Amino acid sequence: MPSTTPSAEYLYETVANDIRTLITSGTYRPGDRLPSVRQLSRQKRISVSTALQAYMLLESRGLVEARPQSGYYVRQRTFTPPPEPEISSPASDPTQVSLEELAFMTLRDTENPNLVKLGIALPDPDLLPTKKLLRIIAGLKGGKELQANAYVFPPGYEPLRVQIAQRAHLAGISLAPGDLVITSGCLDAVDLCLRAVCQKGDIVAIDSPTHFGLLQCLEGLGLKALEIPTHPREGISLSALRFALDHNPVRAVVLVSNFNNPLGCLMSDDNKRELVKMLAAREIPLIEDDVFGEMSFSDQRPTACKAFDEKELVLWCSSFSKDIAPGFRVGWCAPGRYQTKVEWLKFVSSEGTAAITQVALAELLATSGMDYHLRRLRRLYAFNLEQVSLQVMRSFPEGTRLTRPTGGFLLWVQLPEGCDSLQLYKRALVEGITLAPGYLFSATPRYAGFIRLCTATWNHAVEQAITRLGALVVEGQAAQPAGRRRAE
Repeated sequence: MPSTTPSAEYLYETVANDIRTLITSGTYRPGDRLPSVRQLSRQKRISVSTALQAYMLLESRGLVEARPQSGYYVRQRTFTPPPEPEISSPASDPTQVSLEELAFMTLRDTENPNLVKLGIALPDPDLLPTKKLLRIIAGLKGGKELQANAYVFPPGYEPLRVQIAQRAHLAGISLAPGDLVITSGCLDAVDLCLRAVCQKGDIVAIDSPTHFGLLQCLEGLGLKALEIPTHPREGISLSALRFALDHNPVRAVVLVSNFNNPLGCLMSDDNKRELVKMLAAREIPLIEDDVFGEMSFSDQRPTACKAFDEKELVLWCSSFSKDIAPGFRVGWCAPGRYQTKVEWLKFVSSEGTAAITQVALAELLATSGMDYHLRRLRRLYAFNLEQVSLQVMRSFPEGTRLTRPTGGFLLWVQLPEGCDSLQLYKRALVEGITLAPGYLFSATPRYAGFIRLCTATWNHAVEQAITRLGALVVEGQAAQPAGRRRAE
């Protein structure tokens, strides 16, 4: 899909991002002097004003510092990253899921506009093209205006499926528009795929921890979750999965291959290829949730497992909820050999997805600004996640561990020994802060000592909220019975 050169209004952001890459890759190290404003202006063929804006942006992000009469320098780091959480060790037996009450309690709290929302995995609304989408809807004329107010039966609005098929090529997937089914969000796609391949009582292997939307889906369908250990950076353990498949009648595997929710881990292409081959040899379907696939912090969109699918056993699912329009509730799946069944299930459950949102998204994707929007979004989310991570490190007590995602906008935090995430959630709510307690990310209370934070937004309110959360953790430690503290 064609892209456009960034306008002068945003050119300084592009320049700042280039310098940031040089800093994070080690080309410029803490204490190194950076090119002067005039040198940068000549090197990049930009105005002095644009070069100065780029340095000012980097300074506001805490990456460089200005020294009077000397220039700009890479800022010294006075801390080292804390340890990551260890690879998960969930129960080895299938578990019946039951999280309904806790999940709905957490979701209802996020509707309160007076709370600092660190619990729900939603993008920053200020970074989304909402106004552009509304202008597109208002400007629909003639045939498209009629299409936007008509039933669109499965597989969905064809121009939108054309655009999705084109973008799928960036994930290494070759699809025809007819290979796709439009759904009402990614979870709807996963639900339809589970219904297509499973029956009540079946065992489904999942990465652990995983997002509570999937766990709720499994609970609603009467399926048993078999949780597989998952590394905080490398993703699901293939050796553990192989052992589970050898000892359990697993009917399907569901996982987030790119930037797992909540870990943010990213599977390598080699592991994705091996996973697909392992499951294909056993004729086990893989339902791939790739909703965060576009949210890489690099310019390279990661490959999907579907790219290695030779037997049409990978059911690839995603949506526009994390990068364009969460409220539009438009997603899709490429269900491979289960295409006909998924289309039928979509029809009998809801007849189809709303037409007007499909038409508007197809029009937006057909413009040349989509790639620029994604590049800007990725840069900002990388910066925001870094700032939230730094603030957690400054504010939370010793013993805290956190993940180091390379994409998405979620941070998985392991609290010090003895801290309970549900108690922290309740105390934080009194302070006007929401978070996602670790109980939500497993069918068992295995992650009671973890929380998930949404890092999509970084501002003063978020900074203060994280500082207060750290203080609440310290207060919670101090309130523990002395005998319990000694035992730990």
